[in-house]
Formats: sequence, C-alpha cells, structure tokens
Amino acid sequence: MPVVLFCNFKLKTLYKEFNITGEANPVMASAPIAPYNSSPLGNSSSPNASRESLKMEPLADVAMLPGEERVIDKDIIYICPFNAAVKGKVFITNYRLYFKNTDSETPVILDVPLGVVSRVEKMGGASSRGENSYGLEITCKDMRNLRFALKQEGHSRRDIFEIIFKYAFPLSHGMQLFAFLSQEKYEENGWNVYEAMEEYRRQGVPNSEWRVTFINKNYELCDTYPTILVVPYKATEEDLKRVATFRSRCRIPVLSWFHKENHAVITRCSQPLVGMSGKRNKDDERYLDLIREANGTTKLTIYDARPNVNAVANKATGGGYEGDDAYQNAELVFLDIHNIHVMRESLKKLKDIVYPSVEESHWLSSLESTHWLEHIKLVLSGAIQVADKVSSGSSVVVHCSDGWDRTAQLTSLAMLMLDSYYRTLRGFQVLLEKEWISFGHKFASRIGHGDKNHADQDRSPIFVQFIDCVWQMTKQFPTAFEFNERLLVVILDHLYSCRFGTFLYNCESARESNNVRVKTVSLWSFVNRDTSLYINPFYTPESSRVLYPVASMRHLELWVTYYIRWNPRIQHQQQSPVEQRYKELLALRDQYLKKLEELQLSDSTPSSTHLTNSSTPNAAMPNQHITHLQTPF
Repeated sequence: MPVVLFCNFKLKTLYKEFNITGEANPVMASAPIAPYNSSPLGNSSSPNASRESLKMEPLADVAMLPGEERVIDKDIIYICPFNAAVKGKVFITNYRLYFKNTDSETPVILDVPLGVVSRVEKMGGASSRGENSYGLEITCKDMRNLRFALKQEGHSRRDIFEIIFKYAFPLSHGMQLFAFLSQEKYEENGWNVYEAMEEYRRQGVPNSEWRVTFINKNYELCDTYPTILVVPYKATEEDLKRVATFRSRCRIPVLSWFHKENHAVITRCSQPLVGMSGKRNKDDERYLDLIREANGTTKLTIYDARPNVNAVANKATGGGYEGDDAYQNAELVFLDIHNIHVMRESLKKLKDIVYPSVEESHWLSSLESTHWLEHIKLVLSGAIQVADKVSSGSSVVVHCSDGWDRTAQLTSLAMLMLDSYYRTLRGFQVLLEKEWISFGHKFASRIGHGDKNHADQDRSPIFVQFIDCVWQMTKQFPTAFEFNERLLVVILDHLYSCRFGTFLYNCESARESNNVRVKTVSLWSFVNRDTSLYINPFYTPESSRVLYPVASMRHLELWVTYYIRWNPRIQHQQQSPVEQRYKELLALRDQYLKKLEELQLSDSTPSSTHLTNSSTPNAAMPNQHITHLQTPF
C-alpha cells in the first residue's frame, strides 16, 4: 500500500459520494489517529543497517529493507495540512524519509520513499518571523507536499536539506539509485514473467502471415525497440532497413497483437518523416500494404493519436502523417489526444484542487477545469475504436509522434479490451512488460528517477493516465479483471519509489547496458510473493468477451482513492463492505468443503459404512452434498 500519513478523523460528506470538506472539523483535534502504517515498503526484514550518527535512536517502527542504511536523525516539526503542527523526529535513510511524532500518544507517521520526491526547497530565512516559518518544503510526485519547520538558530536545516537533496536525487550526485543497492531476495524471479517468444506463440505467431525477425538483436535497426520483433512474412530484412529510414527514431510498424480468429492485427510505430515538402517513401507505402494484405483487409486503418493540427505542425520539424495520395489503401483517423505537456499541466491542476484541501462548493467546476477526465475519455475512446476495428476483422496501425507515449496507451488498452489473458494478474504484468517496458516508453524521462531537474519538460504522467484508464475499466466491468485496485496503486507507488528495477531507464537497450535484470529486483517478484493481496474476489473468467467501456463523461469518475488518498477527510476504504463479505463467504465455503472431505474420509471406515448402509434409502449421498456446496456464491 502507498506511503501515507495517518490522521483518521471524523469525516464529512464530499459532493455526491465522496467525503470531502474544506471546512475546519471540530472533531479533528480529539479524533483518534490509527496506529497503522500503510507504506509501499512491505514487511521485508533486514540486518542491522550501518549508522552514521553515534546517537541515532533505534528505528523500531518500520522494518528496514536489506541494503537500506540510516543516514541522519533530527528533531523537527511536521506542519500537517490537515491538523496542527506536530513535533517529532525525522529519520533519513538511503531509501526513505520516515517521520514519527513525539508530542502525543496518537501516532502521526510519514513513510516516504525518497524516489517520490520531485523538489526540495528551503522555506523562510534566518530573519523570518512567525511561528514555524523556517524550514523545508518537499514537493512529491504522488499528489502531495510535505512541510517541515526547524529552529532558526545555527543553520539547523542545512545538513538535513543537503542529505535529502543528495539521496532523493542520487543520479544528479553521481550515486546509484536504491534499486541497485537493495539486497532483497524473493522466491520468484519477476524478470521471467515476460518472455517475448512465449507471448507471441500464445497469440499464434509466427505463422504464414507474420514472422519473427532478429534484425534488431544488437539494437542496430532501432535502439529503443526490443530485440525480438514480429513483421509481415513477405517483408525482407532489407525492406525493414529502408522503412526505418522513413520513420521517426527508426520505429517501424511492428506487430503488437494478433487476432487468432480473424487474423487482424494491431501494429505500432512512429510518425512518417514526411516534412514540409511532403516526402514519400515507396518502401514504407509497400510495407503498410503488406500489413493490410496479411489478412485480406480491404482498407488499412491508421490511427494517429494526435490532434490533426498537431500532426500538421509536426511537418515543420520533419515529421507528419500518412497522406491519402501516398497511402491509397489506407484510411487515416486522428484521435485528438493531446501531447505530454498538456497532460502534465492537467495533472498539476488536478493536484491543486485535491491537495491539501477540497472545496466542496465548487468541486464539479474545479474538476472540470483540470480537463483530466476529458483526457481520460479521449484515450479510452481512441482505444475503443482500435479494439472495435480489429474485432471486426480489419488490421490497424497506431502511432503518435515517436510511438512511445500515446501509442503505448492505445495499443495496451485495446489489447486489454480484446484479450482476456491481459485481464489476469499474470497477463497484466506481461502487458506492461511488453507494450510499455520493452517497447521503450521513456520512464526515466517521464518520471525523472533520481534527477533533480524537476522542471524538465520531458516529465509527464502518461503511464499514470494509462493506469487511471485501466481503473475506469475495472469500475465498469467489476467481474472481468482478476486483479484489484490495490495492484494498480502498488504499481504507481513503485513507479516512483526506485526500489525495483522494473520502471528504470527509457528502453530495453539502456536496461541491458546497465545490467538491470541482474543487479536489481523486479516489481513482479514483490507482487507475486503473495498474489492473494491483489485478487479480485468477483472475477469471472470469460475468454472470448470483448470489453467496450463507455467513454462518456457521465460514466467516468475521479479515482479518489488514489488522487485524494492523503486527505484524512476522505473516507478511505481499501475494500468495500460487499467485497469483504464476499471474501468471508468464500472462506466459509472452503471451511465447509474441508469438513465435508473429513466426513467422507470417516465414512470410508467399516463402522461408518455400516452406518451409511443402515440409513434411509432417501438419504443424500456425499457426492450430492459436494455438488450443492460448490455452487458459487
């Protein structure tokens, strides 16, 4: 579970269904604070970490991770935005910031991986007046800010500022990310979750229409693509090289998903390098025709994720789109999804209205002004169009500018709608590894792992937006997904934490050169150690069902339990009462089945056989009871 401040106060009601208020709560001061720690750290134990300070207090409240080391302790005041200032002690390790109050019996705890930190600033100066005006302000990537106050005399904040700055941004200081220092061990090696050839075989390729190529085995064709690619059977290696010269970043159209029944495919790539002069490339045009001919599609549909005006503007920088005159057997559709900069500003606006307080009186208009749900709607709508076209038997090509942001959103969501395997716990891991990690979504650039440059224009919540879309689908189809909301939150927490190597670096070649699979632990090792935590009890397998979510503003919701989880005035229930009751009933069923098995074993003895034979003819046989008890709740 995510890092969290626990202030378990009495709650007021948010507009409609959420419990939110911007007013002061008179019960807050006296309400109990739950002594519960729900950080994303898990319960890993570790040997005693080395201590830099001789006077460090024992950190008994939280289990240190193997490889985690204490750096500094300091008395400090946490300026809680939901309550009064709280006196306590902060502990900084090479992985986290941990704060616990010392001024009351009700615990206030912060447990924040330093990878979550986006920015550290000094607050006030030596001559600042006012209570708690001198200290530090920490901006986090997970929708919250932290403020700490210190004594003004003797430059008391200098050491802690420098230490947080150093360990939150290790790459900016010539240090390693914590994932390379961690010594965690798990029974399962999560790096083996995804094997490209195994996944392609599951889909039904290679076959007479599509073949596997190893032309990129040394990343010579495209340094941001994986080594194993699937291309049209009739395309030669020379064809691929010539097409690469006409696609941005050499990201040629390659297969993402194959429909076993109608043989339609989803292919992904980057924009063609048309430029202002309207360049053409016969090899690229022929190559797209090979994709179309593979299953006899009459017209190949090209989904350009960008708004039309943006695609035209990209011609000025050498990019562009597939024109009707050059690609006569193709239909071009623009999906109007905005770029990384628009998404970054949208999430920033969302953070402004949800943290630290939510104003109930203008909630709907404030939410609308962020345009966040509008962007979610456009991404989902585009994926629905892709899935529907493929389901009807027509092959598609999907791209944006470089093919690693909006393209990944669209292909992976469409595959989630079309293929029930990706809706399982293991299949979803495969989907992320395949469409996002191996195909080069720029995680390092979009998240800024270990980098102090918080204003970098490459930062953008593209992956967060995708996970939000998945959550929207789980809300509309509560029985279609084997995994639950908790998995999605854990994935996003460790997107930032730098505890695992899964989301580090921009592409497969960079991970290989940094030996990530050998030197770090996979997130899936952590997740798969106890899968029961992430199982949806309502899951009902339906192998052939295609999901078409309703991409309408009336049916989309703000993901409150993620975006507003730090606000104690939100009634945060990790599990609905219905889900809890359902799990209890399943456990009860298992108990009865176990008792029944024991009774059957006892019935097999001679004495019980005699009793059974002497019973009335109408008595129910044991196997009849089994059938009855195994009826699903």
